[in-house]
Amino acid sequence: MDTERVCILHRLLEWCKIERMKKKYHSVTYSKISDEKRDRIISVALEEFANKGFGGANTNVIAKRAGISVGSLFKYFETKENLFVTIVDHGVSQLEVALHNIKDLEGDFFQKIEALLRVVLSHTRENQNIIKLYNEMTSDGNAELMRKASRRLESVASKTYIMLLDEAKEKGVISSDINSSVVAFVLDSIMVVIQFSYASDYYKERLKIYFGEDIAENDEFLIQGLMKFITRTLTP
Repeated sequence: MDTERVCILHRLLEWCKIERMKKKYHSVTYSKISDEKRDRIISVALEEFANKGFGGANTNVIAKRAGISVGSLFKYFETKENLFVTIVDHGVSQLEVALHNIKDLEGDFFQKIEALLRVVLSHTRENQNIIKLYNEMTSDGNAELMRKASRRLESVASKTYIMLLDEAKEKGVISSDINSSVVAFVLDSIMVVIQFSYASDYYKERLKIYFGEDIAENDEFLIQGLMKFITRTLTP
């Protein structure tokens, strides 16, 4: 990978870190607890929010299952909203790691997109509660909360796609007349639908309608079909 590309991606990751540092949704006390305790709180809260939505999630249940008092929970997070956004932030950090790994791969734009598709499928299977949480975010009625959470999530992915698209256009790998923002939106929408299709019961059934009952065990069929579509659409 050339030095310029590494520098661009490095700046992107640094920007993501700075954005998250601008506003913290948890207390200093939370930052000082052990990793094991922090992971336990995140895991329990993630499951509660993912399965019951923001409105239905119960902070008393979260505290009890995490082995802490309700008072401690609200000492770490002043509000239920802050706890929720912190959980979303946890998911964003995982996305950053995935993007960081993709940047180190050799190959052109299409090879990186295919690698990202494979990472998305693998990550979704291993972290279904995170995907369910994202799905709940889109259907909950708290507009201000959703705005905070979704902006922190989507900004990471969108800037990565646009950067890779602009780079590919400069090198003649994809058509120079495409609108990077439009294509970035389409690519991200494909990734989101794939995530929902492997984590949400509704979307799982929807996937079967189009591809048959055994599609969940046939990743290669879906990946190759999507890559043909993406490659033929963007190639000059």
